[in-house]
Amino acid sequence: MPKITPKERLLLLKDYLRGDEEVPIMYIHAIMAIIGSVSVLLIMQFNELPLSHMQHTLLVLVEKACVIVVIAYVISRLPSFSEVLQGKFTLKNQAILILVFGAISIFGTHSGIDIFGAMANVRDLGPMVAGLIGGPVMGVGSGLIGGLYRLSLGGFTAVPCAISTILSGFLAGLVYIINKRRFVGILWAVVFAVLMEGLHLLIALFTAKPYAKALIVVEELTIPVIVANAMGIFIFAFIISNLLREKETERERDLYFDELERKKHELEVANKIQKTFLPSELPDIPGYDIAALNIPSQELGSDFYDFIQLSHDKIGIVIADVAGESFPASLLMAISRTIIRGEAKNQDPSHLLRYLNNLISVDIGSEPEIFITILYGELNTKSKCFNYVNAAHTPPLIFRKESGTLTELASGNKSLGNLGNIELEDHEIEIESGDILLFYTDGVIKALDKQDSSGIKILREVILENHELSSKKLVKVIKNRVLSFETNIDDMVLAVLKVD
Repeated sequence: MPKITPKERLLLLKDYLRGDEEVPIMYIHAIMAIIGSVSVLLIMQFNELPLSHMQHTLLVLVEKACVIVVIAYVISRLPSFSEVLQGKFTLKNQAILILVFGAISIFGTHSGIDIFGAMANVRDLGPMVAGLIGGPVMGVGSGLIGGLYRLSLGGFTAVPCAISTILSGFLAGLVYIINKRRFVGILWAVVFAVLMEGLHLLIALFTAKPYAKALIVVEELTIPVIVANAMGIFIFAFIISNLLREKETERERDLYFDELERKKHELEVANKIQKTFLPSELPDIPGYDIAALNIPSQELGSDFYDFIQLSHDKIGIVIADVAGESFPASLLMAISRTIIRGEAKNQDPSHLLRYLNNLISVDIGSEPEIFITILYGELNTKSKCFNYVNAAHTPPLIFRKESGTLTELASGNKSLGNLGNIELEDHEIEIESGDILLFYTDGVIKALDKQDSSGIKILREVILENHELSSKKLVKVIKNRVLSFETNIDDMVLAVLKVD
C-alpha cells in the first residue's frame, strides 16, 4: 500500500473541510454527542478533578456547542433556511431566520459562564452563520438581537461584547457578498470564526476597563471561546455544505430527467416521421400476393423496405440494412429511400444504386462504420421476370413450387457509402405460379439464432413447412417464431412476394 505523504494528508484534509467528500452527517452528530456527554461528565466531576478555570470553561462551552449542533440540524430543515441557501430571499424568510439566529445568539449568552465578571459563551455563532448564508441584513439583524440582549445583562465587557456580536454578523455578511453571494464552504467558515473570535477578544481587551481585569479575562477565555465557536461553526458549515450538495444533486437529477423526457419526446416525433418513410399500405399487384414486416430494435430503426410502382406492369422492390448508430443510420435510411423513390423511374437497378452510392459516399466515406447493404430490383408483373442488383445485402430466398426447393438469389460483396464509382452486377430470374420470394435483413436471422440451430436454417424450415400459406399468414408465422425467441437485438425487416 503506497505511503501517504504529509503534503497529501494536508490536501485530503483541505478537500474534506471544503465539503467535497461525502461524509455521513450522522457520524458527525454521533461524535458531537459523545464529546458533549464527556464534557458534561467531566463538569459534574469538576470538584474531584484537577481542572483549571480555562479547562473547565472549555468543557462547558463545548457542551453548549454540542447542544447548538442539534439546534442547527433542526434549523437546516426549515423551508426558510432552504430558500435562503438557494438565493430565494423574501421578507418573510429573512425575518424568520433573523429571529431564529438571534435566539441562538441569546441562547449562547444565556448558557455561558461568568469569568471574573465577563461572559464566556458562543453568542457570536448565530450572527456569523446568519451572515455567511444570508448577507449583511440577516447577519446584522441577528447580531442586534444577540448584542442588545448581552448589553442588557451589564458587566464591564457588556459594550465591547455587544459591539463584537453585531460586528460578527456584519463582517460575515460582507464575506458572503465578497464570495459572490455564495456560502464560503467549511474551511473558510472555520477560518472566519477563528479570526472573528480573535477580533472579539481584542476589542474586549482594549475597550473594557479596567485593563488589568480585561487582560485576565482574555487570557482565560481565548482558547475556550475560539475552540467552541470554531467547532460550532464547523458543524453548521458542514450541515450547510451537505444541504447545498443535496440541492445540487436534486437539480442535476431534475435536469437529467428533463433531458430524458425531451429526448424521449424527440424520439417519439422522429419515430412518427420515420414511419411515414415506410409504405403505409402495400400496393395491390394483380397476380401477386405480398406482405411485409418491420420490427425496429430501438425507437428509431434503420432497415427499410419499399414497393415502388414504376409503371402499369413494372414494380420496384427494395430492401436495405443501414449499419451505424441509431440517429445517423436512420437519417441515412430516410435519405436513401427518398433518392431511390425519386430516381427509380429514370434509371435501371444497377445505375440507380451506383447513383445512390456516389451521392452518399461523399458524406459518409470517412465513416467506415456507416454503410448500406441493399438489394433493389424491378419486377415485370407480366413476364414475371425479376431484374435485380445486390450490394452486399443478405441474399433473398426463393421457393420453387414445382421442385419444392429453396435457394438463395445472387449475393454481392460491395456495400454502398464507403467507396465511390463502384461497379455492380445485374442479375435476372424468372418466377412462376406458386413461387415465393422472401426478402429479409440479417436481424431476422439473428433473432432466430439459437444454440443448437442457426437462424437461416430455422427460417428455411419455416418456409418449407408453410409455403402453402398466403404471404400474410407466412409473415405472421415467422413473426411469431421470432418473438418467441425474445432475442430482438437488431432491426428486422421482412417482405414476402408470392406468385398466385
